[in-house]
Amino acid sequence: MRTMSRNIHNDGPGPSQRQLRVGETIRRALSEILMRGDIHDPDLNRLSITVGEVRTSPDLKVATAFVLPLGGTGQDVVVDLLARNKGELRRMIGKKLGLKFTPDLRFRVDDTFDRMDETRRLFQQDDVRRDVEE
Repeated sequence: MRTMSRNIHNDGPGPSQRQLRVGETIRRALSEILMRGDIHDPDLNRLSITVGEVRTSPDLKVATAFVLPLGGTGQDVVVDLLARNKGELRRMIGKKLGLKFTPDLRFRVDDTFDRMDETRRLFQQDDVRRDVEE
């Protein structure tokens, strides 16, 4: 009888429980660090930044944080400031969480709210509303 590797199920379309758990732990730590203004960059500390989600690679070596500045303006500036300070952020997260290996951090603009607005707009169209109600 042939046995299957455990990680064969992790190659599917969704993240593993471990990826989800580590991503959420990093999200909370990153949010707390940014909220408290622990970074030594005054430009970054002046901003209020929401960390909507952190996705990790299957090997947990890369963590991509989806961020959005309060008010939604200056998104590219926020991503650049976070990228400029990623070494310090990575050290702080590693120290705070006690991870054996802290993932490399990457930052992207969180467009979840834009997609939700677009979805709402589509559902308000007469022909879509009619199809959904049937």
